[in-house]
Amino acid sequence: MAAALRTAVGKLTPKSSVLMLCDIQDRFRPLIHEGESIVSQANFLCRIGSELDVPVVCTEQYVKAFGHTCADVLNVPATDGTSAGQMTVPTFEKKLFSMCTPEVMSHISSLGDRTSFILFGIEAHVCVQQTALDLLEQGFDVHVVVDGVSSMSPLDREVALNRMEKCGAYLTTAQSAAFMLMQSAEHPNFKTVSKMISTHAAVNNGFHEIARKRSNL
Repeated sequence: MAAALRTAVGKLTPKSSVLMLCDIQDRFRPLIHEGESIVSQANFLCRIGSELDVPVVCTEQYVKAFGHTCADVLNVPATDGTSAGQMTVPTFEKKLFSMCTPEVMSHISSLGDRTSFILFGIEAHVCVQQTALDLLEQGFDVHVVVDGVSSMSPLDREVALNRMEKCGAYLTTAQSAAFMLMQSAEHPNFKTVSKMISTHAAVNNGFHEIARKRSNL
C-alpha cells in the first residue's frame, strides 16, 4: 500500500523559528498605511520572541536616508506604562530590498536549524515580498503576519499578500503566531504570554477595524 502523502501545514515551534523584523524605520512611519498598528504589532512580536526564546533578526534599509528602527518597536513597557528599557536584537543595515543579505543569512545559519520564518514590517510589496520569495525559493516555511505588514498604498499591501500566499507563504496574525509558538497552556511562560496577548488585544489595531467594516458590508 502506498504511503499517504503528507501535506505541509506550516506549524511553528520556537526551536525552528526566526522572527524577521523588516525595516520599520523612523522615516517610513508616518507614510505607511496603518503605520501605528504596524509599530504596535512589531513590538508585541518582539516581546513574544523574547519570552518564548525565538530569535529576532532586524534589518534597516539605508540608514543614512531612512533612519533607524522606531524606538517604540523595541520598547519594553513597565507595569506602570512607562518604558523599562529597550530590547537588543541583531540589526543589519542593507541596500538590497530583500532581508536575505549574505550577512543576515550567515547570522541565521549560526542560530542552528531554523526552517520557519515569521515576517513582519514594511513595505509589504517590496522588502517583505522579496524576502518571502527568496526564503520560499530556498525551501523554507514562510509565515507572513497580515496585521504586521503594510505599505504606503493599501492596494500594494493587498496585492503583495495575495502574491506571497499564492507562492506558498502562510498568512497568519500576530496573535495566532504567538499561540502556535507557545503550543500549550502547560508552557512555563503561559501566564506571562497570555497576559501579554490580553493586554495587546485591547490596543487599537487598524487592520481589525478594517476587517470588521468589510464584514458589515
